[in-house]
Amino acid sequence: MQRYRGAVIGAGGTARQSHLPALRTVAGVRARIDIVALVDSAADVPPVDGIPLLADPEQLARVGPVDFIDICTPTASHLDLTLWGLERGYHVVCEKPVALTRVEADRIAAAARAHSRIVMPCHQYRFNPVWVKVKDWLREGAIGRWHLAELSVHRQAADPGRAATGMPWRGTSVAGRGGVLLDHGTHLIYQLLDIAGPPAAVSAWTGRLRRPAYEVEDTAWLDFEYPERLVTMFFTWAARRRENRIRFTGEHGAIEWVDGELRLERHGTLERHDFSAELEKAAYYRWFGGLFEAFIASLDRGDPIRAAAPYLDDIRRVASVVEHAYEAANTGCRVAIPDHA
Repeated sequence: MQRYRGAVIGAGGTARQSHLPALRTVAGVRARIDIVALVDSAADVPPVDGIPLLADPEQLARVGPVDFIDICTPTASHLDLTLWGLERGYHVVCEKPVALTRVEADRIAAAARAHSRIVMPCHQYRFNPVWVKVKDWLREGAIGRWHLAELSVHRQAADPGRAATGMPWRGTSVAGRGGVLLDHGTHLIYQLLDIAGPPAAVSAWTGRLRRPAYEVEDTAWLDFEYPERLVTMFFTWAARRRENRIRFTGEHGAIEWVDGELRLERHGTLERHDFSAELEKAAYYRWFGGLFEAFIASLDRGDPIRAAAPYLDDIRRVASVVEHAYEAANTGCRVAIPDHA
């Protein structure tokens, strides 16, 4: 089996806590991938044992052939680095969000097709064991037809990344391009699209409740409308403690995820599952392991244009919903999301 040579762009918290552990320790990934370089221009970047540290992506030419780059940099650089990598013939794995608008998504898709390369978004929550179980229950009709979904993420502040002090880059408009809606909302939006498809319309509110120094929203609320179905989302960096909640209400029962416990109530009975260990932050890299295994399988197909198609569609669908959600928040109006927009 072919081994693929990759370079990680960005040596911050996401790369060190999730991407590199997945690439170097998950058996199915480690057996197929060699990380030949870590690229970061910051002066104080700690080295990673066994991986050459480069200051500029253009220096990748020094390390020999590279099959793909894994982009772990702040949001504002995702579009440019993705296009740069495609132009040089690299496949691309990119942290979310890859694109914030349909125009950006279309630019990436055109470049990927022109260079016959794959662009895979880091939508690793699809490999979260809790979400896998929730999707199984919904697909099996465990609660019948569901009509209401409530999803919320509570954090005390934006993730600081590698920097322990000062303004987190996620709190800036230059590096983050958006706030909590973009950071946490992207994950829940692609999860929603997986189970319900695109919504018909969105209403939204964003604001700063507790973090006046941030240049972006620290709190966001979204309502997604479907025929005979409603989905509400709430995200905040202004909470008192860390918390995740998901609830689906259906005709025969309800599914509820509260922190580490997943519950299924139906026909008067209650089923409980403890996922606390799998949801510890130290275990997140395993979700990335599943993502990289899927990426390897796509490379193995030997048909990049066909393999890339579902990823490019995924990037565009998420970008469309994000774009319309911000439009709704900025105008204070309900915004329709046209089919195939």
